[in-house]
Amino acid sequence: MHGYITNALIAGGIAVLISLAMGPFMIPFLTRLKVGQSIRAEGPQRHYAKAGTPTMGGVIIITAVMVASFITAGASAEVLTAVLVFVACGAIGFWDDYIKVVLKRSLGLRARDKLVLQLIIGLALALLLLWYFHRQPQIVIPFIGTVYDLGILYIPFLICVLMGSTNGVNLTDGLDGLAAGVTFFVVIALGAVCFMTKHYNLIIFCGSLAGACVGFLVFNRHPARVFMGDTGSMAIGGGVAAVAALCQAEIVLVIIGGVYVLETLSVAAQVVSYQTTGKRILLMAPLHHHYELRGWPETKVVYFFWALSFVFTVIGLLGFRHMG
Repeated sequence: MHGYITNALIAGGIAVLISLAMGPFMIPFLTRLKVGQSIRAEGPQRHYAKAGTPTMGGVIIITAVMVASFITAGASAEVLTAVLVFVACGAIGFWDDYIKVVLKRSLGLRARDKLVLQLIIGLALALLLLWYFHRQPQIVIPFIGTVYDLGILYIPFLICVLMGSTNGVNLTDGLDGLAAGVTFFVVIALGAVCFMTKHYNLIIFCGSLAGACVGFLVFNRHPARVFMGDTGSMAIGGGVAAVAALCQAEIVLVIIGGVYVLETLSVAAQVVSYQTTGKRILLMAPLHHHYELRGWPETKVVYFFWALSFVFTVIGLLGFRHMG
């Protein structure tokens, strides 16, 4: 048991080093490719200065996680599953980024196409859990520990979890260091969940992802020298969902990943309000932009959401004590 924790720390250290080593040559490489970030015209004016900052930096995170996980976890089926989902979702994001910043098609991959691809990955993950890992199609409710058997409905449920996580992280990735910092707290909490549920190998994957986020933050903190793009955010969302599913902690993920949920709900509420009443309830969605337009400095917004993420992870772990 203690060996797995040691390996997770080693994996995190390897991921940090890989991220730090890749940054100095990947950032100039992406700059030469002219894969610069485009800025929404209706967004905060201070963001105009970010135009042209290289994106697709999620390649750094993906590489660091893959190498660190395989070096320290070996041939673990659970880690391999998490990595495959992580990379598959990252590939969707990479394709989207490529269309937007390389082919210069501003809309990128069509939303319908992204959802279909996410559905396929979610379906594959659900089938793998049920038939290869012999996972019971059950969910556990935090704090009360009640177990519900969803039967065949577990498959669409897990697909929704993966879609929600992937797109939630994607929406959160809107300020320098925001998504990487929030994700650090989320995966540390998920590592604790893996420990409590005796999925010890998955602690290594969580350590790798935490380390990759820390290393990436060196280049992504304000003022960012590189953005993770959809390549990184979708990979993170897929990896987080896969770990939660493997640990039977899908509902707990909703709490631990509370910032992702808030960002997603803020967009949904804004759209519903505008379409039904013609009025916006926020100055701008996702939620982090609302605080920016209220005059908060970008760093203050980021630190606030990091702190909020820490609070959510603590609440989620408290709720999990009945489930471990």
